Amino acid sequence: MADVNDMRTKSDDQLSEQLGNLKREAFNLRFQAATNQLEKPSRVREVRRDIARIKTLQAERTRSAAK
Repeated sequence: MADVNDMRTKSDDQLSEQLGNLKREAFNLRFQAATNQLEKPSRVREVRRDIARIKTLQAERTRSAAK
């Protein structure tokens, strides 16, 4: 699980890259769940929440830049 304060220090490009990696991991986890090969079911929830954190940060930055 990523720390929000750690995420805030990253640049927009780093956040976008991390978001892409998390989305890829979420896809792989869904595939593993569908084939009953999932070793750590709690990881699905962690990844989903980290994706939401990054999207929230990106939205905050967009709103603050628009002002």
